[in-house]
Amino acid sequence: MAGEVSERRMRPARPGRMARVRQWWGRALGSEGHERTTVLLVAKGTLAATIAWVISYHLLHAQSPAFAPFSAVLIMQVTVYQSLLQSSRYVGAVVAGVAVQAALGFLVGPEVLTFALVALVALTIGRWPALGSQGSQVATAAFFAFSTYVSATSTLDKSTQLGQIILLVLIGCGVGVLVNVTVLPPLRYRSAEYGIRTLAHALCDLVSDIHPVMREGGLDEESTGRWRSRAEQTGELVTQARTGLRMARESLHYNPRRLVRRGRPHTGFEGYAAVLEALERTVGQIAALTRSLDQWSADEDRHRYGAFLASYADFLESLSRITRVFANLDEDRLGDQAPELCQLADEAQDYRRRLAEEAERGELPLADPSRPYGVLVIEAARLMEEFQYTCDVLQHHVDR
Repeated sequence: MAGEVSERRMRPARPGRMARVRQWWGRALGSEGHERTTVLLVAKGTLAATIAWVISYHLLHAQSPAFAPFSAVLIMQVTVYQSLLQSSRYVGAVVAGVAVQAALGFLVGPEVLTFALVALVALTIGRWPALGSQGSQVATAAFFAFSTYVSATSTLDKSTQLGQIILLVLIGCGVGVLVNVTVLPPLRYRSAEYGIRTLAHALCDLVSDIHPVMREGGLDEESTGRWRSRAEQTGELVTQARTGLRMARESLHYNPRRLVRRGRPHTGFEGYAAVLEALERTVGQIAALTRSLDQWSADEDRHRYGAFLASYADFLESLSRITRVFANLDEDRLGDQAPELCQLADEAQDYRRRLAEEAERGELPLADPSRPYGVLVIEAARLMEEFQYTCDVLQHHVDR
């Protein structure tokens, strides 16, 4: 009976799993993204490792040919710049490790004490910040070199084998970098847009949830608490967006594919950085706004100053239209999107002015810290300033 139940539970999982696999490959083949990047890295890593193995094993007849393909795969990075940077650090780490082994090995001999000294010195050098994440390879290279050293039968053989390790690493790194540069070098300029889109989409969804409830005067503790939590969690998207912008800029360094685009990736990077900084400040302002709403418990105020809340809802709705455009930001359509954003910013300015007039007419208790009106008015001005600035920056880069 238990077996039949288990079998019934397992049967639906198979088509679901296959469907996910098809979806994954569909995304990899159909559009740029994480899936396609993964496929390209695996394919290019396989190609680089195979070429390095053929050179080291079939052409050089090396005794330890695996060093070459291992090195080729190790430095296969997402960007060409990182491949060059990490390969230089890796070669430096390997040379340092082999040099430590050679110096101590030939001076002291293949003793246990020698290995301890090699480990001590190699691990110390590996802490050098200039080697970055490749620092651990100093000790790894030293240990492999020690193993090669003790198995060699003559001084000439020992020297030859230690030198061959460095040669194989150079071959592997050279092949890896060459493959990464010549075979579809990764150009990740779209990652800047993707990070901003994701962050703007989250802000759009949050603001779009707030303004209808505020207009209807239906603010309650559950809603405001949920908005506050979402606003605080949005901060994580800022970090992801910054990473995407950094990778987009980095992917252009030493990348031959940037010549094909004739400089177009540079069009929006400065503007995107300004947009991201403004959206980051906006996240903090939205968080302050939701925090004030969440700490507000005077239900009668919400009815007494309903006209002000309705005006504020109109203002937030106008901002949601701006964030919706940011959520669909596209370098190829910036020429149309930038003017649209400027027009939406002008409309939002009108709503903010109406809001300020309503605040003056309504005689709001702006100085009362237990009520959110003062914070709401201040945050409205700050939010409008940030959105106006980002729209102007994008328009400036389009006009250049």
